[in-house]
Amino acid sequence: MHRSRLKSHALLSAIALAAVLTTGCSTDSPTTTDAAAATASERPEAAAAQEQLAVVSAPSGTATPTAVADGGDGGRAKKSSLKVASYDRRTGRAVISAPSATKPTATPSADPSADPSAAPTSSPTAQPPVTVGDIIASAPAPGAPDGVLAEVTKVVGAAQSGGTAVETEPAKLNSVLGESKADGEVPVDPSSVDVKPLVQGVKVSWAKTGDLHFGPEGAKLPLGSLRIDVGAAVATAEGTPASAAASVEGFVQLAPEVAFSYDGSGDTADSGTGSSPGAAFLGLSGDWASQWSLKGRAAGSTDGKPIRIPFAELHSDPVIQVGPIPVVVNLDLTCYIQVDADGKVTVDVEQDLKGDFRVGGSFSWAKGWTPVSESEMTGEPLKATVTAAGDVKAALGAEATVGLYGTVGVTADLAPYVRAHADASATGSSDGTGSVTGAYAIYGGVDLTGSLNLQLTIFGTPVFQTKIPLGALHHEWLLTEGRATATSPPTKSG
Repeated sequence: MHRSRLKSHALLSAIALAAVLTTGCSTDSPTTTDAAAATASERPEAAAAQEQLAVVSAPSGTATPTAVADGGDGGRAKKSSLKVASYDRRTGRAVISAPSATKPTATPSADPSADPSAAPTSSPTAQPPVTVGDIIASAPAPGAPDGVLAEVTKVVGAAQSGGTAVETEPAKLNSVLGESKADGEVPVDPSSVDVKPLVQGVKVSWAKTGDLHFGPEGAKLPLGSLRIDVGAAVATAEGTPASAAASVEGFVQLAPEVAFSYDGSGDTADSGTGSSPGAAFLGLSGDWASQWSLKGRAAGSTDGKPIRIPFAELHSDPVIQVGPIPVVVNLDLTCYIQVDADGKVTVDVEQDLKGDFRVGGSFSWAKGWTPVSESEMTGEPLKATVTAAGDVKAALGAEATVGLYGTVGVTADLAPYVRAHADASATGSSDGTGSVTGAYAIYGGVDLTGSLNLQLTIFGTPVFQTKIPLGALHHEWLLTEGRATATSPPTKSG
């Protein structure tokens, strides 16, 4: 009996000890599960390591999107209601506004029957909407047409115009994207492209979803396309007859897309800047179509260089939404006509050209920044006449620059062209009559050149010291060839 009571007492003691360990201690320290959750919350980058962010067009017709990465929150950016009221890129001074400039702290009444409509006893506190270390990513806003990606270095105080004045310095994308991943291509809305004609006679057309179109050719365009029609006179050689006046006319049709990718899983540290991404890409791609003609006897410049005639400047600042972060892409294109000729050959050629292109910069830790330069185009002649002997080459192309938040990252020159070459041999007789026979060939082709710029380090990648050339892409194909004969009249004898 006594031994039985001892066993019962031991059992009760064990139960009590277990209760203390499982309940009593829980009031002073977290359980293993809670500790793991707390640890995970203290390391948001671990939770975000496998996060895949969508890459889409920023919603239209809504307020300017903004994201803020809290300097004390591991760098993860969140959608924010803050707005950039003004921004000076040169000085870094900005004014940040919030929906509510003050945050009143109310003291609850001890009397539960107090009138709920009475004003609370509170003292408004001028708590700034941002603190030092916060990183702001904003779409284009008043005073910041290129968008903003900047880190707050000092909170100056209330601005006279309202909001909070702060001092900033440029930030890197990896500071807001962290260890997330993103990959996608976003079409550029053709209606958002500003076109500035540089010569008379330029016509602009575009078509987008929703059966919306603009311009005389708008209804005939594929959706998402922008078309520019042009006609311009080209210089001729001295003494060229009026019947051989030279001109170029036709159209360029584009459907550009911005390509963006980021992989923050890299764990290599860039000296002085912390963790850098494992991979990144920024580029421009799209479909290209052009139909244009070159007529007359075009002449080259006196210095032997091709004559380039810009006829339209295009600009757009598409915003791509990478998760909660608005990434502002700055896109500029200059469409041009370029002619390289010897002033001897007279041509009447017309070419229909279609294809696509892709240019940009790709980063990986194994290779660093490497250029991407691709183009697949085909053409066919709609008309081809060549007289006399000589050479002429004419291009209807576009210079493009692609950047982020006002910094140029990639430059490219896409130049589809047509080239004619003619050889001739002359025969004569004693009566002064003769003939000229010749062989000619007309080629289509495309040249693609450009470079990567230092500003691509905005991704948070190591700095490269010089521009990296894209590498010259040259592709040419035969359009047509043939022979021509022209009989010369008899010469008058003395």
